[in-house]
Amino acid sequence: MIAQLQRATYLRSKLYVLLRIFRNNSPFTVLILFLIVLLVRVKALIHPQVPLPVAGYFMYNYVLKGLNLLFAESRFAWTMMALVSIFLQALYIKNITSRHKLFPRYTYIPAYVYIILTSIDAEFGYFGVTVIINWFLLGAMDLMFSFTQTTQPRKSLYNAGFLLAMAAIFQFSMLSFFLLLLVGMVMFRPFNLGEWSVALMGYLTPLYFLVSCLFLTDRLYLINYWPHVGISLPDHISSPFHLIITISGLLILSGAGTFAMRQNVPLTNIYVRRDWTAVSYYLFISMLVAFITDETVKTAWLIIMPALSIIISHAFLLEKNKWFSNFIFYFSLIFLMYSIWKG
Repeated sequence: MIAQLQRATYLRSKLYVLLRIFRNNSPFTVLILFLIVLLVRVKALIHPQVPLPVAGYFMYNYVLKGLNLLFAESRFAWTMMALVSIFLQALYIKNITSRHKLFPRYTYIPAYVYIILTSIDAEFGYFGVTVIINWFLLGAMDLMFSFTQTTQPRKSLYNAGFLLAMAAIFQFSMLSFFLLLLVGMVMFRPFNLGEWSVALMGYLTPLYFLVSCLFLTDRLYLINYWPHVGISLPDHISSPFHLIITISGLLILSGAGTFAMRQNVPLTNIYVRRDWTAVSYYLFISMLVAFITDETVKTAWLIIMPALSIIISHAFLLEKNKWFSNFIFYFSLIFLMYSIWKG
């Protein structure tokens, strides 16, 4: 009995050290996170897949054709690229939260949470259109957070609109994120007709070049296949029991993150509070987009993970209740191990 208690105490001490590593800004954390990504997706690496073209997603299909020239139908290369993209996106989310001071300390917790959330579905371990789209959305969100700090606001406005439009080119339902651009301009910038015109020009530029290129190559008919909407539900998860466990785990983590956010955000300055409002809108719009995405996109719900991971990270950084943040960390490890087992 004493030996068991000693082993349990030793295990808790090691897990607490791991939590401290994620909370701090240690460069060794990057290696640990990459190892976690490989561990979580070991089944995907053992059974790699080549992404298939998606009917109507002509821009994504062109990207697949171009990358096929590089990967030569290598299933392992495609799967490894997806895992590396997830890993780099996790680091980019950490970079965004650090540079814009969304949290009171520099921490790798947002990257860790993003890796956990992307492990809940086996499909997220393979390359898909949503992996590309998340890069555009993260870049746009990064630019939006700098609207109030940059000396060149029109450049940031143009680039943010450009990136959101690029996401819409890859997936029609991403047009809904134009609302996020409007929200960002209202919250972060005083009304200026010139700035609104620049943002709109940035949004229309990719669409203009798309139509022009299709016209010049006599493929303008592809525009008719662009509008694709539907209802996307996580019905491809292996079993109803697994679905219930996954949704319950997400609800616990998101509820804890929302509770902690309500405790932490009022203590920040007005600019950071505006950033958190934008993150909340980002999550709401991404959930709407994921729901109305055509069911042929199996990774549709991956789009909500960046915003959700940032919000959930609050639960790991709640300074007033150490027991609460420690419990959430232990719960996240259990959730992660369950995802590895069912992945």
